[in-house]
Amino acid sequence: MKLKKIIPVLLMAMCISLVMPAFAGNETPVATEKTNNDAHAQQLIARLKEIRDMDKSSLTSSERKALRKEVKEMKKEVKRDGSKGIYLSVGAIIIIIVLLILLL
Repeated sequence: MKLKKIIPVLLMAMCISLVMPAFAGNETPVATEKTNNDAHAQQLIARLKEIRDMDKSSLTSSERKALRKEVKEMKKEVKRDGSKGIYLSVGAIIIIIVLLILLL
């Protein structure tokens, strides 16, 4: 075989071997965890609404500071629990770009 035919075949084999394990996971979602997370998120949102509707003019500065800190922590927790995304490392992005340049 010539080198021009071997390189694309090797690149495709490498891509397939890297991608296939990502789909091979035997992960089944557990319904109880989702309902627990949803219930907890609803509690946090209810507390945030309660804080928003409070009369803050009668609070001292330390109490306001504590409320702000509590709100920030709750927002971080809701964001962390609800985040479902795809994260790519810099190396993976570079490999994808190189493969696109070579194949196109």
